[in-house]
Amino acid sequence: MRGYNVFRAARSGKTILVALFLTVGSFYAGSLFGNNEPIYVSQSGPSSLSLFKFPNKINLTHRVSPLVIPETGMNVCPSKFNEYLPCHNVSYVHQLSLNVSRREELERHCPPLEQRLFCLVPPPKDYKIPLRWPTSRDYVWRSNVNHTHLAQVNGGQSWVQEHGEFWWFPGGGTHFKHGASEYIQRLGGMVTNETGDLRSAGVVQVLDVGCGVASFAAYLLPLGIQTMSFAPNDANENQIQFALERGVSAMISAVATKQLPYPSSSFEMVHCSRCRVDWHANGGILLKEVHRLLRPNGYFVYTSPPAYRNDKEYPMIWDKLVSLANSMCWKLVSRKVQTAIWIKEENVECLKKNAELKVISLCDVEDALKPSWQVPLRDCVQISGDTEMRSSSLAERLSKYPETLRNKGISEDEYTSDTVFWREQVKQYWRFMSINETEVRNVMDMNAFIGGFASAMDSYPVWVMNIVPATMNETLSGVFERGLTGAFHDWCEPFSTYPRTYDLLHANHVISHYQSRGDGCLVEDIMLEMDRMIRPQGFIIIRDEEQVISRIRDLAPKYLWEVETHQLENKFKKIETVLFCRKRFWAII
Repeated sequence: MRGYNVFRAARSGKTILVALFLTVGSFYAGSLFGNNEPIYVSQSGPSSLSLFKFPNKINLTHRVSPLVIPETGMNVCPSKFNEYLPCHNVSYVHQLSLNVSRREELERHCPPLEQRLFCLVPPPKDYKIPLRWPTSRDYVWRSNVNHTHLAQVNGGQSWVQEHGEFWWFPGGGTHFKHGASEYIQRLGGMVTNETGDLRSAGVVQVLDVGCGVASFAAYLLPLGIQTMSFAPNDANENQIQFALERGVSAMISAVATKQLPYPSSSFEMVHCSRCRVDWHANGGILLKEVHRLLRPNGYFVYTSPPAYRNDKEYPMIWDKLVSLANSMCWKLVSRKVQTAIWIKEENVECLKKNAELKVISLCDVEDALKPSWQVPLRDCVQISGDTEMRSSSLAERLSKYPETLRNKGISEDEYTSDTVFWREQVKQYWRFMSINETEVRNVMDMNAFIGGFASAMDSYPVWVMNIVPATMNETLSGVFERGLTGAFHDWCEPFSTYPRTYDLLHANHVISHYQSRGDGCLVEDIMLEMDRMIRPQGFIIIRDEEQVISRIRDLAPKYLWEVETHQLENKFKKIETVLFCRKRFWAII
């Protein structure tokens, strides 16, 4: 464990610099980026270590128009902004007039352009390259997420505990103190009448609401179950940062006043373990969002006090939940220990009858076809249609043509061609990066289209966040049908993640798509967000129009990126320039 030895050696400012230098030197040895060196900027003026300084200045800089990048390179934000979350900034949110009763403050709220920072986000003190998967499932460097709140408040529930220089994740949660594995086994028994597990019940893709540190998702992976985990940036500080540092798929989000950024009928299970969501409130509008997201015969797992306690207001809440579930024609399949599980039986006749009785309203069919990006929640129940998944495993889903793509005008031949193309490209990518495959875990495809890149990455120990821009053709439903995961997004805004959470970003003709959108969507803006999301020593692979490629190549040194160019064939058998950028490992000392 090279990183552990480095940490043990780092006892003074000078030793830290040497240790990081040795780490980077060994990391790059033999790679095509072998000339890269760590670089530092000091807040304390000239020193004997000035050799390692770089010209970029520490200066709190905001986005202005017209945009000008200093000759010395992008300014660096002061150290206290090392966890900058542009669209989840508590100070900014407090200035807004929001519907607190609906928890609107937990959703993303991006400040006006002039209030956004326009400087490189620095790493925290003593930041280290994250431990590799699967070790990272159980241990992460404490200095990388130096927050003690969860350990202090939830340590007895086995969320996360201090373990010397590491955070240790025992695999517990608020309602599974005996570990996620035991809890997952219990859920499997509940949905199969003790005859099988979640996989045999047809569960392949799960949405975990209020996920904590994502131990539930981490322990579903051995079953071949893919989970999208989310939680807000709330009192349980940095829970999503912990999840991503572990190498588990997660993002910041909240179910409050807007639809979640996922397509309809995308999950076989929506899971809430003490997720602090008032599903019964406001006419059950939040539960109707769960109905939208569940596939036919999907499960809603509710592990929370109203499912098992008979004091306080819990019986009233339970009665409302039962009534709402009945109105959507759900069936309660099990209620044991602390958990209740409903199945969404897609009984169209039942739904139509309840609509005639004015118990519910049915959504327009067209609503399901639009990207669920910044869309207000609808107080109606959606009829899913024939969207039940027939494939029984992730491997089968990856290899089978998603029928939803046919309605998007994407033929089976185009799907096959795309799949073959990306398999070859991904082989070339790994060859050019020239690194061990364990050095990449968290991957984002910024313009996923139909998930070909992610499908090609499936044989590697990675997970991929597939982003389909909300202004492009809605193909994310096809991505989910392939057993992959992702979200809608608009790259004129920062993404809902912490800094330094991805090892590899893939940007295939995404930047040119936004160039006509003006300020906030310029090459420089999207590069800044890339830099915020990527970890030190992480890779950014960019394919785009030649003028965009040329511009990025010129700008990259100012962002402290190393760049190499390679020539690869595109889908039309024409040669195009592909940029392989690597973020340098730098720090403020």
